[in-house]
Amino acid sequence: MAWKTLDQMDLTGKRVLTRVDINVPVADGVVTDTTRIDRIVPTVKDILAAGGKPILMAHFGRPKGERVPEMSLQQLVPALETAFGTSVLFAADCIGPAAQAAVDAMGEGQVLLLENTRYHAGETKNDAELTAAMAALGDVFCNDAFSAAHRAHSSTCGLAHALPACAGRLMQAELSALEGALAKPVRPVTAVVGGAKVSTKLELLGNLVSKVDHLVIGGGMANTFLAAQGIDVGKSLAEHDMTDTASEILAKAKAAGCNIVLPSDVVVAREFAANAANETVASDACPTDAMILDAGPATVAKVAEVFEASKTLIWNGPMGAFEIEPFNAATDAAALQAAALTKSGALVSVAGGGDTVAALNASGAAEDFSYISTAGGAFLEWMEGKELPGVAALSQ
Repeated sequence: MAWKTLDQMDLTGKRVLTRVDINVPVADGVVTDTTRIDRIVPTVKDILAAGGKPILMAHFGRPKGERVPEMSLQQLVPALETAFGTSVLFAADCIGPAAQAAVDAMGEGQVLLLENTRYHAGETKNDAELTAAMAALGDVFCNDAFSAAHRAHSSTCGLAHALPACAGRLMQAELSALEGALAKPVRPVTAVVGGAKVSTKLELLGNLVSKVDHLVIGGGMANTFLAAQGIDVGKSLAEHDMTDTASEILAKAKAAGCNIVLPSDVVVAREFAANAANETVASDACPTDAMILDAGPATVAKVAEVFEASKTLIWNGPMGAFEIEPFNAATDAAALQAAALTKSGALVSVAGGGDTVAALNASGAAEDFSYISTAGGAFLEWMEGKELPGVAALSQ
């Protein structure tokens, strides 16, 4: 662990520039999902408890260097005050006189939210001048936005070089969970990778086959792997132009001693609709006029065996068309099995990615997983083995 935590910083009387991710859904000016706000509460409260002054910096949407009123962070102040249980001041800019005046006006126990960092075009370019203007407002930099750590921006990367820097509680939890799952895992390690397309997760699959003991492939991408083995997948979603690549991944896995688990039976239907008439067939017996929409019970039983023999699980992507019943069955069953093993202390389970979080929440398994990352792109790039600029900057 080359990065520092809040516990290693003297925050008494210090202005703590705290990069957070509060890019939350809003309807008619009201936050409709506070998950990301809830997750930064421990960091803000710990800074206050240590005598520091939390100055929150964040992006919202993609204003591309323009002041877009509907992308102002001011609309999040009520939700932040509810979450923190204290007043939250707001500054109409994240640099300059307005921001400085707001910082100077902060009283004990107060939190300050600066305006959208992406109102400045230099933010996404990691512009040195903008970074210096931001740094002038603080004494310490705390990065609590793992989900933005794959971007080399002024407020994620630049500030870590400009001020004494540390990870916030959420960043600390994310990094600890991911390092434990991939860098120094307790073996055997299993990864579940699902989703629609092989092409979007090529680097991920290529990295995992050399790192994990078992790789469960589900969703639409499993169809591409079945097609690569000469199996007719009917009208199923599959990337037939990627079958050579799928074959290469299978060969690489075999050479690395990684056991690939593909569906042995599948649930097929003639239409992609809720409660469509369906049947379960062997994976090599999909009717030509049907499409594969989920893994079957025999596959789920095999996956359960693999989970039971594992000590660490990393999950990214559903095993079927989980959004519509009954094609959520395999994802739900596997997720609940992983949750039960985790709860019993037999498994460490880490999951991430938008569809994954939605699927695990829908199944009711999420609360018993060891860790669920709210990061999308950053979680995926970490699993791909890439260096994240925001994390690397904290480590220097």
